Amino acid sequence: MEQDDDVIGRPGVLLVATRGPAAPGEVVVSVRGGTEAFLAWSDEPLPKGATVLVIGSRGTRQVDVIEWADPLDALGGSPAAAG
Repeated sequence: MEQDDDVIGRPGVLLVATRGPAAPGEVVVSVRGGTEAFLAWSDEPLPKGATVLVIGSRGTRQVDVIEWADPLDALGGSPAAAG
């Protein structure tokens, strides 16, 4: 199956922990006006509930993720939240 470019660069939350390259977890990502679930692969194990960033697509509803923190959260929230 073809790579899903729409999901790359989107943040998500792990519903199921990843076990690094040994086994995928599951991530829910806001994309295409809704939320979608994907199998999530990572280089290092990541816990359930971790915020991640999708850095690649493997096609067939599988993505590569890294742990991620929204830089706007570190600054006290996004501008939309302040307004």
